[in-house]
Amino acid sequence: MTLTPAPEPVVPRPGPEIRPTATGHRAPESAHGPDADTGPGPDAGPGPDTGPGRDLDLAPDAGPGPLLPRAVCEAALTALLLFLVVTAVRWLVGPDPGAAAARPAVLGAVVGTLLALFMVSPPGRCSGGHLNPAVTLALWRLGSFPGREVVPYAVAQLTGSVFGVWCAGLVWGPVTGRPPVRHASVRADPAWGDAAVLAAEAGVLAGSTLMLAVLLASPGGRRVLPYAVGLTTALVIGVLGPLSGGSANPARQFGPALLAGDTGRLWVYVLGPAVGAVLGAWLAGRTGLRRPAR
Repeated sequence: MTLTPAPEPVVPRPGPEIRPTATGHRAPESAHGPDADTGPGPDAGPGPDTGPGRDLDLAPDAGPGPLLPRAVCEAALTALLLFLVVTAVRWLVGPDPGAAAARPAVLGAVVGTLLALFMVSPPGRCSGGHLNPAVTLALWRLGSFPGREVVPYAVAQLTGSVFGVWCAGLVWGPVTGRPPVRHASVRADPAWGDAAVLAAEAGVLAGSTLMLAVLLASPGGRRVLPYAVGLTTALVIGVLGPLSGGSANPARQFGPALLAGDTGRLWVYVLGPAVGAVLGAWLAGRTGLRRPAR
């Protein structure tokens, strides 16, 4: 009589935890936890491997991936933007007073073009190319950006602003710190009080946030979004530059004002865009354009 040994018990190999999904199927748990971002949602555009006939997603939504590389890209792009802004102002405010009327329009065209190019660049695609703490805040309130990353992005943008202005001073010398350059710090017309500048800065960001909400709502709008942002920025600087200063970006004024010692109205140029971003997102929610905030 032959004895056949009993089969050894099968020990399950460790693997991902299984959890039920909303549709009743079971999906593997992410290795990073239940709340980790595992990839683009159903409303996200295609990734870098864009094929023929597919829309190119150029929206300022940060893609999946570690926060640190994306924050570094934001800091680097903001630093480069401010370096080039100071460079442009250094050469635009030359000794020819007859060109003063054209300077805001020229500077607006330069900055608007740079923003569009930065947003479609590889670093811009990595981070989303916000380059503006108020834009990051607006995208969070529109439901297009995780709230836990707003502060790291804002810190990166403000740090990049200071670094870019400091580098411009190293390259161009003491002339960047003296009048009329003043590290490209914006100044409002003397007739404009704090309340008027605050209202102008808030109004610009409220309108820009509504524009973002409309463009983010459709794939076609996402394709033209960088160019719409660039054009809007050029118009704001060209029209409001001689009046309110036309900053509409806390990072645009933070570094220049800090290094120039021109911080008296810095709170206005920080608070105004932030208020406008929240207001614009609220208006977008009233019209049904806002997604739930993450």
